[in-house]
Amino acid sequence: MKRTWLLFAQAVTVLLAGYFVVATLKPDWIGQRSGSLGGVVSVLEAPPAALNAVAAGSLSGAAKKASPAVVSINTSKAARRHPRSDDPWFRFFFGDQGDQPQMGLGSGVIVSADGYILTNNHVVEGADEIEVTLNDSRQARGKVIGTDPDTDLAVLKIELDKLPAIVLGNSDSLQVGDQVLAIGNPFGVGQTVTSGIVSALGRNQLGINTFENFIQTDAAINPGNSGGALVDVNGNLEGINTAIYSRSGGSMGIGFAIPVSTAKLVLESIVKEGKVTRGWIGVEPNNLSTELAETFGVKTRTGVIITGVLQDGPAAKAGIRPGDVVTGVGDAEVRNVQELLTAVSGLKPGNATRFALQRGNDKLELDVTPGLRPKTPVRRVPGETE
Repeated sequence: MKRTWLLFAQAVTVLLAGYFVVATLKPDWIGQRSGSLGGVVSVLEAPPAALNAVAAGSLSGAAKKASPAVVSINTSKAARRHPRSDDPWFRFFFGDQGDQPQMGLGSGVIVSADGYILTNNHVVEGADEIEVTLNDSRQARGKVIGTDPDTDLAVLKIELDKLPAIVLGNSDSLQVGDQVLAIGNPFGVGQTVTSGIVSALGRNQLGINTFENFIQTDAAINPGNSGGALVDVNGNLEGINTAIYSRSGGSMGIGFAIPVSTAKLVLESIVKEGKVTRGWIGVEPNNLSTELAETFGVKTRTGVIITGVLQDGPAAKAGIRPGDVVTGVGDAEVRNVQELLTAVSGLKPGNATRFALQRGNDKLELDVTPGLRPKTPVRRVPGETE
């Protein structure tokens, strides 16, 4: 019996010794990796397969793909001197007024290797000098090619070689819950990547822009992120970060981005024509409410009611009257004011388009020839980021 236990004890000792030698010299044979902290503490590390499994859920690939095309934009505006700033008594009581230039900070996205950059209009509005800094630290003077205050977009151009251009995605295919990354230069600390999901689509009536169709996201967007990129998990551009809802000035988990589908149309128009051309018919539209329907004797409950028509405007010449309800423009159905604005703005001035209307109990169609939309004064609202 003693001999049996002796043989068992020797066998266990040999096995333990062998395991220790293998774990030390060939840890991959048993699915572990050895390491040390400063050469003092021995540790066990996960095998390469486990590390790759963790990396499979990472968004680092999307960040690496998109980040080189996101730039930092610094602007400066000349100081605006007070009319009485040269008066000694005025300077005695109030000091020097407006002698310091105004500095601004924002972000942008290189969308073409030719040097075209998309950013927000409010980032470069009124700037005398624009300096663009790339992620690789190269710098260049930015030139404004054109702006579109109605969507708060602007197109810049820089002259540098071997520029990284972002890949444009398809924002129309986004769904609520999709993962996204926001890339920009918040507070001037340097390029920063934050992650989140698409919280909502088609946000409008926020009072930020004339034409609103925002992507809402909870990816952190802060001052300095304006004009930066909202990208999908493949690193493709889905939107231009524009504004946040905030009571403190910082991110509260509600940010808004202009869809890349809108940005592409603005980019093409500005590059080709130097401006964005939109249709206009000269009406005052309102969402159809029960009260308005009763006031104008309208039987339908869908569409946009026209409460005012500009004299001698395109709509008036076509026969549209106050009280008419617009239910369609061309092939597009119209259910609210934002959809009507979007549909009309997409019309080419001078080309007649069929409008579907409800007038009292009657349905009718009229051909309306839109004119050129007048310029809209720029509006600044709380929540816009610089």
